[in-house]
Amino acid sequence: QVQLAESGGGLVEAGGSLRLSCTAPASIFRINVMGWYRQAPGKQRELVAAITGDGTTNYADSVKGRFTISRDSAKNTVYLIMNSLKPEDTTVYYCNVLGTYRAGVPPYRNVEVWGQGTLVTVSS
Repeated sequence: QVQLAESGGGLVEAGGSLRLSCTAPASIFRINVMGWYRQAPGKQRELVAAITGDGTTNYADSVKGRFTISRDSAKNTVYLIMNSLKPEDTTVYYCNVLGTYRAGVPPYRNVEVWGQGTLVTVSS
């Protein structure tokens, strides 16, 4: 089973910053998109930010200008720097990776993998 390693969540005061990290195993290569989603209780999971292999980024309107997504392709790692955090940013954040999974012999299959989630809490 393929697993992503997430880290960086925690408790911060409003206006503060956090950095989330997510690393995919080397068995996932040719990664097309890495992103972060969040899901509040009772609500649908929503895209926060995503970045493609060529560096194209996409952000939710609610985080534009505050959050920055980046990736280190050599390390299969994506980062989300969250500045000017607000109490409404409080929820669980999930890493998402779309890529090709190397297992056994070719042809290899495309996969979408989710992280286990990391909790971000912003106090007012």
